[in-house]
Amino acid sequence: MMSEELERILARLTEPDNAVIQQATAELKQAFKDPAIIPALCAVMTGSQNPQLRQSAAVMLRMRVRKHWKKVIPDHRESLKAVVLQALQQETEHTVRHSLAQLSAVLVKHETPDRWPALLTLLNQSTKSNNPQDRQVGLLLLSKVVGSNPEPFKPHYKQLLQLFGTVLQDLNNPTALYYCILTLTSITPYTGTEEMNLMRSLIPKLLVALKHLIQADQEKASEAMEVFDELMESEVSIIVPHIAEIVQFCLEISADVSLSDSLRVKALSCIAVLIRLKNKAVLKHKLLQPILKVVFPILSAAPPPGEEDPEDEENDTGGDSENPKHFAVQVIDTMALHMPPEKLFNQLLPFTQACLSSENPYERKGGLMCMAVLAEGCADHIRTKMLSSMLQTVCRSLSDNNEVVRSAALFALGQFSEHLQPDVSKFHAELMPLLHGYLSAVNQTKIGHMTKAFYALENFLENLGQEIEPYLPTLMETMLSALNNAENFKLKELAVSAIGAIANAAKEMLVPYFPPIIESLKGFLTDTREEMRALQTQALDTLSVLARTVGKDVFSPLAAECVQLGLNLTDAVDDPDLRRCTYSLFSAVSDVSPDCLTPHLTSITTVMLLSLRSTEGVTAHLEEDKQFVLLDDDDADDEGEDGDAILDEEEETEIDDSDVSGFSVENSYIDEKEDACDALGEIAFNTGVAFQPFLESSFQQVYELRDFPHEDVRRAAFGAMGQFCRAQHKVWKENPTEANHQALHKLLQVVLPCFLEAVRQDRERQVVMAVLESMNAVIKSCQGEALQAPGTLAEISNAIKDVLKKKTVCQDVGGDEADDDEQQAEYDAMLQEFAGEGIPVLASAVPAETFYPHLNDLLPLIMSKAKSSCTEADRSFSVGTIGETLHSLAGVTGGRAVAGRLSNRLLPVLVAGVRDSDAEVRNNSVYALGSLAQAAGPIISSDYPMMLSLFSNLLSKESDLRVIDNLCAALCRMIMSHVEGVPLEQVFPALVARLPLKEDMEENKTIYSCLTFLYSHSPVLVVSQLRPIISAAAHLLGMKDVDNETQNSLLMLLRALAQQHTQEFENAVMSLPDEQKNKITMAVTQS
Repeated sequence: MMSEELERILARLTEPDNAVIQQATAELKQAFKDPAIIPALCAVMTGSQNPQLRQSAAVMLRMRVRKHWKKVIPDHRESLKAVVLQALQQETEHTVRHSLAQLSAVLVKHETPDRWPALLTLLNQSTKSNNPQDRQVGLLLLSKVVGSNPEPFKPHYKQLLQLFGTVLQDLNNPTALYYCILTLTSITPYTGTEEMNLMRSLIPKLLVALKHLIQADQEKASEAMEVFDELMESEVSIIVPHIAEIVQFCLEISADVSLSDSLRVKALSCIAVLIRLKNKAVLKHKLLQPILKVVFPILSAAPPPGEEDPEDEENDTGGDSENPKHFAVQVIDTMALHMPPEKLFNQLLPFTQACLSSENPYERKGGLMCMAVLAEGCADHIRTKMLSSMLQTVCRSLSDNNEVVRSAALFALGQFSEHLQPDVSKFHAELMPLLHGYLSAVNQTKIGHMTKAFYALENFLENLGQEIEPYLPTLMETMLSALNNAENFKLKELAVSAIGAIANAAKEMLVPYFPPIIESLKGFLTDTREEMRALQTQALDTLSVLARTVGKDVFSPLAAECVQLGLNLTDAVDDPDLRRCTYSLFSAVSDVSPDCLTPHLTSITTVMLLSLRSTEGVTAHLEEDKQFVLLDDDDADDEGEDGDAILDEEEETEIDDSDVSGFSVENSYIDEKEDACDALGEIAFNTGVAFQPFLESSFQQVYELRDFPHEDVRRAAFGAMGQFCRAQHKVWKENPTEANHQALHKLLQVVLPCFLEAVRQDRERQVVMAVLESMNAVIKSCQGEALQAPGTLAEISNAIKDVLKKKTVCQDVGGDEADDDEQQAEYDAMLQEFAGEGIPVLASAVPAETFYPHLNDLLPLIMSKAKSSCTEADRSFSVGTIGETLHSLAGVTGGRAVAGRLSNRLLPVLVAGVRDSDAEVRNNSVYALGSLAQAAGPIISSDYPMMLSLFSNLLSKESDLRVIDNLCAALCRMIMSHVEGVPLEQVFPALVARLPLKEDMEENKTIYSCLTFLYSHSPVLVVSQLRPIISAAAHLLGMKDVDNETQNSLLMLLRALAQQHTQEFENAVMSLPDEQKNKITMAVTQS
């Protein structure tokens, strides 16, 4: 009887009356306590006349089986397995079949395919049946049982793939095609080498099947397209032989405006991923031109009549809709990041130019959007070869008669300002009046357009540095008046953000404006109204910038109050963006006055660790109506006495994947995790001993995120791990106990292997660059301590070697490598630079003999980038790395002998570099020769004459000020390292004549060490050049960018000269202009 009773209860659950539903739910809970519930549900599932009730029964059984399989008695288990298969064969309603297939999937999870032979038999028969309806049901069942348990089916993969080969040709049965492709998608990540050839042979059939599926059902086709994501993610080599057909297929879909946006977006994003993973194959198959031909019309299409593009709408929310136009621009962006600029620009420029000169405003906009997204990936190429012409185009477009075009020009200018530094800032005289004038003229009520104008201005200001000075008064007048504009919150927010950018450039020049700014910000931060939220977030951000820029003296008095403001906000408001910005504020304060944070570390770290742990913002998309979950979740409470219930709950608390059709993560929660990692690392380092009680728990949480799906979070986690090591090292240095020492090594033994694994295995270049940077910083701080564990030095050297040889996962390791000398994308080159920076870092951390065998392996890889056929960036990197490495050798035990041993190999490369056409390469080569002399000294005395004549020759014709500064410093290094090898009578006057240094202020240290050395070695020589020496010194005294140590050694030298050669000194001083005369006299007479 129970089944009829049950059917009545289930029927009442579907009524539209809440009271009835609650009553039925209570009865159902009671019924679930009886073990006979299983056969009763089976009876409803197969016998009820009402399809909705049959489906409900199947869903309830699935819930029951998923969580409480161990409590189902063996007889019930066997009968359930039989009943499900029988029900599947007789069921006519699709929704019920779907639920039955899902129930089977959960049963397979518990039983494994081998313990359920009847299932395999049914699958085998139905999928091969002559009746198309049976085939559909068989494939539905297959897609569910395999989809939720791909691994246990591994032994059957070959057989499955052969089946797919047949099914994919069943072109008149779109439903069968759909389930077939879903199953293929789910097994792809688990296939191994033995399935490769079968998989490869399916690709052409797959493309034909998808074309038919698109005709029949675009929504299903869009889902089925995800098979390409899986193939590319897990085994891109299956695709490579068919890359031309796949790209062709995706281009046809992308170009077909009659298809749904979601399908076209899938196709465009598939092209972008192929470019990212296999750009060499794309170029080799000459696919660049066909891709551009399709992508350009999409990115420059006009929106439907009466509509605007999302980014041009006045209330643009910034959410990127599934919009083909947006993805077409991303394809160009991906090309810029992953293709060699020369090859890309040759084919792309004609398209861009045609757009820019078009009568149609949307084509002009398309051309500008294209230029904008090239800036990041092709920065060097644009900076060195086309900056001025591209800037002219953008500036012209700022006065276009169409606002859509003007908006795109502002976006392009913002992108250029962000990525084309320092060169773009040199155009400030032309750009600043344009931008500020534009801002003043925009109608303030058109906030969407204001936002774009601010974006461009802000990115440009951010990097101006000292050059901002003449513009400060008018800029600050604009910003402060916007802050006091009572009505418009968004305008205030934009102004607050811009003040942050101004502060980054102006630093202490902003101090006069500090009081009114702080008053405004405090007002915003204490206002709790909901509509203030975005403004508060921005105010916190700007406060952090001010903390780091206006100088400790100005900010410290406010530090404690700022920490309190931040804590009050995190208590009062639950908003990830707001929390994120308080974390940045705390880390900025830790930089300025760490003591203000110490009393609050407990509450600060608690909030941050919660952010790291939280899964908020991660949404699982559930497939079915979840009204039943309620029943199921708490029916375990009453069964505590049952021993295995507890265990059972443990294993099964997470949402079962078969219910989940996907996960999505909100960006603000990602940003919150990222900023929490960054802040924890910096706070740990800055607060030192005070952070010790929190170090272990913080490290644990951050370490957990090393595999986080989103790359920005991984990047931040690796950065923080490095900071924790440096923090622990600093604590040990200040307090050298055995416990502190062991804690440091315990950290290093976890972190360094984790770094090396990431360098080899992480798929994202940006993450690997961050790991290399973090690792270099750890070794720089911890020196030999970091390399104590046996094998560490060798492993790090090998990882650097792998990156230089392009052997890591993120470097597109595949069969289509060409020779090493070929052009590569700028970001690929940058990755190698991060690895190369590790070489001088290692060289300075261990005795030279210890590092020599590794250096010997690494040097050829660095030297190969100095060839004249390489790019300027590569040549500069090559000689720069050699120079830094020699500089490191000069400071370690045994460095002189090793540098001497290397000199014959290095000299030809460096001498060629001094004659290079590029100033930066010359500069780095001169520095490297100086460092070679400093490190090897007398050992290379026979090379001194050649080096001196090379330098003398260069000095006579060099026009680049930085190169001249470095020439002077290199001569000084030669003198100090082996004074006997230098004819001082000729060299010294020529050297002194070039002082003071004009650009490279750091080299003053070298110059004045040398003068001090020469004064003790040969005072007469120094006195003979007293006038130019003292004139140069007058420039230097009290200069901001000269460190204290240099200032002091300069003062000591001047006082010694004044005392021991009074007459000559006074004569030299008398010939100076008054201001300098007073400076020197003051300096020498002060004690």
